[in-house]
Amino acid sequence: MSKKIAILGLGIMGMGMARRLLQAGDAVTVWNRSPARAASLVEAGARQAESPVDAATGADYVIAMVADNDASRSVWLGPQGALAAMARGKVAIDSSTLDPGWVETLAVEMKAAGVHFVEAPVTGSKVQAEGGTLRFFVGSDPESLALARPVLDSMGNGVTHLGPAGSGAVLKLANNVMAGIQVAAFAEALALVEAKGLDREQAANLLRNGAPGSPMVGLMADRMLARNYDPNFLIPLMAKDLGYGEALLASAGIRSGLAAAARARFLEAEQAGLGDRDIAAVVEPLRQS
Repeated sequence: MSKKIAILGLGIMGMGMARRLLQAGDAVTVWNRSPARAASLVEAGARQAESPVDAATGADYVIAMVADNDASRSVWLGPQGALAAMARGKVAIDSSTLDPGWVETLAVEMKAAGVHFVEAPVTGSKVQAEGGTLRFFVGSDPESLALARPVLDSMGNGVTHLGPAGSGAVLKLANNVMAGIQVAAFAEALALVEAKGLDREQAANLLRNGAPGSPMVGLMADRMLARNYDPNFLIPLMAKDLGYGEALLASAGIRSGLAAAARARFLEAEQAGLGDRDIAAVVEPLRQS
């Protein structure tokens, strides 16, 4: 049976998720801060809303995929926030990468409104969102997850329930801190071998296939060697995630020089005018230094 689903946020990930739900035959309403972003989805059958509260009116499920805590707060609880329009018993899903403290606060607001809340940040990027192969790190109560699962299954191929609200954010930030450190480290290594005149293809292949290699290193090697920076994961978002991750580590009594150093690399790339490029472009300022 067709579900009425609202999507708030049409960045790289939100666009792919919305398309998957349309392909599943659901009635999809979309909202984005920049309305022009929704044009192709409207052509594919989505309804375009004027605000988050408009999008959520009459929806069975509301999904947010936005940049950060502030954007999440705005789309749910702001003057035109979606929560005000949601009927009791409906399901709210936030798949953004957020700080666990904010997720816990949002969960309290959802409970007070009688709305089922599922935090479901994802692993994967543009290709996985478009292909319906995202994996969800879920924090929720079991009842809410059971209600949300049909929608999550339409967008991905893996749902892992980690615990109560906030649990997903902890693991997602741990994931992205590790990823960001690897990307920054490989960028430095590649810039080094280039600066010293080694065959960069040969060196990159040795690194990606040796002990330091990983799926992330292999992916970055391909993009950095080709200088292909079409966005899959934007540089400012990685900088944001590393900042959230550093603060989360500190809250656990873990002082992380690694997260801070990696974040500095991404901030440097953003300041160099690469804010609309893929995270692989973090290597470019090092090539020019």
